[in-house]
Amino acid sequence: MKVLVPDGPLRRELEPLPARVELVSEPAPDVEFVVLTWDMASRVPGLFKELPGVKVVQTLSAGVDWLLPQAPEGVIVCRAVGVHDGPVAEWVVAAILAMQRRLPEFIESQRKAEWNRKPFEATGIDDLDGHTVLVVGHGSIGRAVAARLAPFGVNVIGVARHPREDARPVSELPALLPQADVVVDLLPLTKETEKFVDGAFLGRMKAGALFVNAGRGKTVDTDALLEALLAGHVRAALDVTDPEPLPSDHALWRAPNLLITPHIAGGVVRWDVRGYRFAGEQIRRYAAGQPLLGIESGAVDLKLS
Repeated sequence: MKVLVPDGPLRRELEPLPARVELVSEPAPDVEFVVLTWDMASRVPGLFKELPGVKVVQTLSAGVDWLLPQAPEGVIVCRAVGVHDGPVAEWVVAAILAMQRRLPEFIESQRKAEWNRKPFEATGIDDLDGHTVLVVGHGSIGRAVAARLAPFGVNVIGVARHPREDARPVSELPALLPQADVVVDLLPLTKETEKFVDGAFLGRMKAGALFVNAGRGKTVDTDALLEALLAGHVRAALDVTDPEPLPSDHALWRAPNLLITPHIAGGVVRWDVRGYRFAGEQIRRYAAGQPLLGIESGAVDLKLS
């Protein structure tokens, strides 16, 4: 069984591999499994034309909305389950703490060499104890966020399309949004979630509440968010935007009470090692005819012919 994966030191993180697995670094007609790195992703969709026999594409990203429209019919596309949970969750917690403690404003004061506590004493700096954080799109990353927020005395409420023990149904959002001090958007991008966070959504949020987006930029109506920020109704921390990259002349850069990072929440030093290790597990599963993790599309029969 041939697996396409770039040559390099990270290959060792795929081990141990079954004896029948052959790693190749160039596309071939008989390649069945592809570990799609970021460098290879830039060659899609042309890459698929060189892989007529491909059956599984394992990405190293948490979201695959960008890939699904380009994947040939019947090809199984898998996301990197768990690889980015910890780093993204840490970014969410860091962003919440930074905004609650008003660190961006203090950094600006530092830049100006100003020791001035009066503005902050007048408007207040808050902690997290007893606050409610609403996680919209509550999956594995949401659970990682909840675990990291627990020591701060936070009440985390999850919302998911399919309700379960730790997640409420989407139908309860209108009642939940006014209760939340922080709303975290971890939604994947689909037809249903595009601009899900619109003017009505933001309008239901508590005045002064914090909106945090570490999911997908297009799940938010940017114009509506900008309007809510300019009106002082909400604050925000964004790791993803629409458009992305955010043009230098975009109004969001100058909006008040806003922290922006350039889609780096999951980009920690060891993310690629974790990604390759997960890909190795997927290769072993596929070779053994076992169910794959993180399937987003494709056939259900995963057994080798």
